[in-house]
Amino acid sequence: MATRSAPARAPVPAAPEMPWLPAQLNALLAQQGHALLLEGPSGLGQFALAMGWAKALLCEAHALGTPLAPACGVCESCHAVQVHTHPDLLVLLPEAMQLDLGWSSADTDSASEAKRKPSQEIRVEAMRKMITFCQRTDARGRGKVVVVYPAENMNTVTANALLKTLEEPPGNSRFVLATEASHRLLPTIRSRCHSWKMAWPADAEIHAWLSAGHSTAEQVQGAMQASGGRPQNAWELLQSGFEPQAWSQLPRQLLHGQAGLLAAASPSQTIAVLQQLCHDVMAMVVGAVPRYFSQDSLKPLVAHLGAQTGETITQQLQQGGQSPRQRTLERLAQWSVDLQQAQRTSEHPFAPELMLTALLDQASQALQAKR
Repeated sequence: MATRSAPARAPVPAAPEMPWLPAQLNALLAQQGHALLLEGPSGLGQFALAMGWAKALLCEAHALGTPLAPACGVCESCHAVQVHTHPDLLVLLPEAMQLDLGWSSADTDSASEAKRKPSQEIRVEAMRKMITFCQRTDARGRGKVVVVYPAENMNTVTANALLKTLEEPPGNSRFVLATEASHRLLPTIRSRCHSWKMAWPADAEIHAWLSAGHSTAEQVQGAMQASGGRPQNAWELLQSGFEPQAWSQLPRQLLHGQAGLLAAASPSQTIAVLQQLCHDVMAMVVGAVPRYFSQDSLKPLVAHLGAQTGETITQQLQQGGQSPRQRTLERLAQWSVDLQQAQRTSEHPFAPELMLTALLDQASQALQAKR
């Protein structure tokens, strides 16, 4: 995890090619229409698939009028896409993600000079740039492609500007929107795109892909657990030096007000981990299987909560919802709400150290048994 004191942000190293994407790309290239919407949970490779589709449309290795095929990777157009200089490709990302993925632009540079923190949204200025981009003639004769990711990060003004362009698309412009939360998009935007559900790869395929990065089997298994089974998120965890033992120790440490591995995390990272823990503790309390932490790491914590009462739903209702288990769930639900509220200011806290202390106190209180 990145430390809170890191003064600068370096581009995140690109993940190796995901073996479950080529088959999806071939199917996408056979689709008709001017706009695609790639949707699914995070970590399945939406952005990589969107870029592969854009690269294929702009590739100059195949003749015009012939069926589309994956990009050759060696022509001048493919090289221009690779180095982010293709005149007929526009990639719209939040400013913060531009820095992470190495797509920094003049807009980002001016924002830095103005000492304004990079935005987490796709700003309306970027969409105005898109409108101008679509109105001009393509430079290399293959049309123009606009990539929007993550599409759910458009604010209302930005989304309405895109909607107008999708309603009256320029003849030689194609659009691909990639999203990890399609329910946050305007229904009118979704209705104007051909929807593509991202395929979830098999566990064996994911493990083989992650193991190629020289991680141990224990690290791969732990990262898959901590990421909720999402491969690209697991890969990012492994790149950050993920340690399964530190992850499994975290629930017990938080119970006693200790930061554990969160001591080196940013406020937004801390909140994300606490939300995962809250989810899993609630799942254990009601007898479900946790998603992000192992059952063994959570059992002492759940036992401390005194929530394993063995009551049936009928018995809980007869007690008017005042059973120990119900009170525990109510307290955990309130903790979840508090974390959502803290998330709104996590990118610009007044004092990150004080925010971490407050989050740890909040977690310790939520996880304490109240009889």
